[in-house]
Amino acid sequence: MECIVHFEVVHPDGPKSLRGLLFIDDGAVPDESQLIGMFKDMGFDVRLDDREKLIFKPVNPASAFSEIRITGYDDGSGKSGEDHDLKSIVGNLLPRKTTGL
Repeated sequence: MECIVHFEVVHPDGPKSLRGLLFIDDGAVPDESQLIGMFKDMGFDVRLDDREKLIFKPVNPASAFSEIRITGYDDGSGKSGEDHDLKSIVGNLLPRKTTGL
């Protein structure tokens, strides 16, 4: 299914709102590697900096932007940008904690 990712690229002269497109399985949310790949295809070489706030920083500190913030996504179900959706993405990006016996 198609997933439109809404994000802001923060430049010295202010943020710019953009969108990207990912293809994901039904009921799934984008994971870290898919998001980084999408940004790379768009010319942004980034790394995940803050998993909870979904903030990506440029790999090269001399880049023309300081960060990228994901603001929401739309999977076509009509629930664009809800906090529940962002929490699902965050849950996918956070490392899994093992439960010990």
